[in-house]
Amino acid sequence: MAPATRYTRSGGTGALVGDQVADDRVLELFLDGHTVVLQGLHRLWPPLIDFAGALTTDLGHPVQVNAYVTPASSQGFSAHYDVHDVFVLQVAGEKRWRIHPPVLDAPTRDQPWTDHRAAVAARAEEPPVIDAVLRPGDALYLPRGYLHAAEALGGVTCHLTVGVHPVTRQHLIEALVAIAADEPALRSSLPMGVDLGDPAAVEGDLRATVAALAARLRTASAAEVATRLGDRLVESNRPAPVAPLAQAAALDGLDADSVLVSRGHLRHLVTTEGDEVVVRVTDRTLRLPATAAKAVRALLDGERVRVADLPGLDLPDALELARRLVRESVAVVDQR
Repeated sequence: MAPATRYTRSGGTGALVGDQVADDRVLELFLDGHTVVLQGLHRLWPPLIDFAGALTTDLGHPVQVNAYVTPASSQGFSAHYDVHDVFVLQVAGEKRWRIHPPVLDAPTRDQPWTDHRAAVAARAEEPPVIDAVLRPGDALYLPRGYLHAAEALGGVTCHLTVGVHPVTRQHLIEALVAIAADEPALRSSLPMGVDLGDPAAVEGDLRATVAALAARLRTASAAEVATRLGDRLVESNRPAPVAPLAQAAALDGLDADSVLVSRGHLRHLVTTEGDEVVVRVTDRTLRLPATAAKAVRALLDGERVRVADLPGLDLPDALELARRLVRESVAVVDQR
């Protein structure tokens, strides 16, 4: 993998950010056999924004999409594994894929293949379980942990990788630990002067901590865990872009006949707390009167709703809610 300094530079006067992609350097590297990787296309290209957003909704796990353009008769990355599931979609050209069994089952983000280089290299010398050529329109599924390496055949090739980042039981454990942190007994300090390297010195506090932790975990509810996992999903994918100037103009002219729709692919979590409906979105939390609950849920369920028809609200309250949701980019004014 080429370091960023080999294909980036400042953009010159008026564009002094130092890590802009330098097209001439990319050309040179490509001609020398390097693969061009376009990362995060699910954040940049509208068709893939829609595709990844819909797939995340269907699967319940975050999705990312990258593109790999490999020069003629070259190999991209050497044998390695990913810590997420991957669907390979061949777009152009032909590419040979060699797949080997895992050296580590179900690896997580803190268990990258670089921690197991020797085992990966040795496994890659064994006969592959799959040795196949993908052509445009073909697809290949790689469960996380499976070793893979690809080689372009003939001309330039391009494929997309659809990475599915799994929410695992390890995430359930992390949620439970965070929930347990509200237990005072689990936040108490260890005694002063204790030798933390002496098993006998920490044994009493260890047993007390395990007992307090077990007691708290027995009372943890599915609702508490679901809220934390829901927050994780909310933060995982970028919603569809908004048109700031167009929405500002629409907000200025908002009236009873304006039509609102939920912002596309916006991850959200809606709960009721006391006399408020709480809407958690990517980077903020909205607290609204409980009377707005029906209207909020109708919008976030994907309905196109006239402001005057927002359920459960009279027109002044409906206009106030509409302005708040559009200003916060939770909903947009549909200008079709």
